[in-house]
Amino acid sequence: MRSHSEPRTSAGTLTPRKRATRGGLAAVGVVTMLGLAACTAADASTGDADAAPASLDAVNLIAPADPGGGWDQTARALSQVLTEEDLVGSAPVENIGGAGGTVGLAALANEKDPATLMVTGLVMVGAVETNASQVRIEDTTPIAKLTEEALVLVVPASSPYKTTEDLVDAIVDQGAAISVTGGSAGGADHILAGMLLTEAGVDPADIPSTLNYIPNSGGGEAVTMLLGNTVQAGISGVGEFVEQIEAGELRALAVSSPEPVALLPDTPTLIDEGYDVQLTNWRGLLAPGDLDDADVAALQELVTQVHDSDAWAATLEEKGWADAFLVGDEFQSFLDGNITEVTQTLQTIGLVAP
Repeated sequence: MRSHSEPRTSAGTLTPRKRATRGGLAAVGVVTMLGLAACTAADASTGDADAAPASLDAVNLIAPADPGGGWDQTARALSQVLTEEDLVGSAPVENIGGAGGTVGLAALANEKDPATLMVTGLVMVGAVETNASQVRIEDTTPIAKLTEEALVLVVPASSPYKTTEDLVDAIVDQGAAISVTGGSAGGADHILAGMLLTEAGVDPADIPSTLNYIPNSGGGEAVTMLLGNTVQAGISGVGEFVEQIEAGELRALAVSSPEPVALLPDTPTLIDEGYDVQLTNWRGLLAPGDLDDADVAALQELVTQVHDSDAWAATLEEKGWADAFLVGDEFQSFLDGNITEVTQTLQTIGLVAP
């Protein structure tokens, strides 16, 4: 399942007690680890061995989708910042695609290496419900929310649909004859399509039969289908379609944010187009479940260092991602609320039974 050329490494340099039996401190990162040993020894002498989180010499990253999509882009951007900023020596990326990220979620649940981070987001929250996944996000350890991104509704450049209304009216009139592609079933793209039809007056009970939604496990597949004119429209994050939009291969009809986005300043919002609909996709990071406090603190500190770096700020600007950083209890609270909200939305638009 690995698509990255760099082999997966063991990245388990998390807590002093987990490393104490692995050859001492005379390995990679000796200076850092010697300093850490001194700190933890002092903590141990006061009876608080977990007070200082350990330094990480490597971390494994999982993109729970095929190459080319937003999760893959996020994982690889994170890997680049981690290594170029010398925050870790190694940060290989592994792609584990399928079922809206729930295949990757199941792999994370079985992961024994605590130095593992998997990209997650709104798509996975929805996919857990639509796929009735046995493993849930609640079975993992939330680490941080990273970004938010508007979605964009596009059609091939040769499409007869010039506006959002043109496309929505065609779907309402012709039903399954109009196919719309995007990410996984039940994910942000699918939800947005359902919200648009609900706003257009389609009964939620009729949406599954009206909307011919073709899911993909990676943004690259959606681009291929659109450029090949095998589908009539597509929905995805702005960053996944912007290159083809700028090249004139795809036409952007509207974005799903409250305001226009910097990468597509001339593209109207859905609200501008007369549809009272807005939805932004978020992405964050999960770790394996049942981590101890020191493991969690080490991962949170590492991700905070990424967030605070100039390199990450440059990445956000380049990709058009909004900074939405939350860590610790704040991210946990956000995630709990988002799971409830998405589940209710899926029921409202007829994609999940009440």
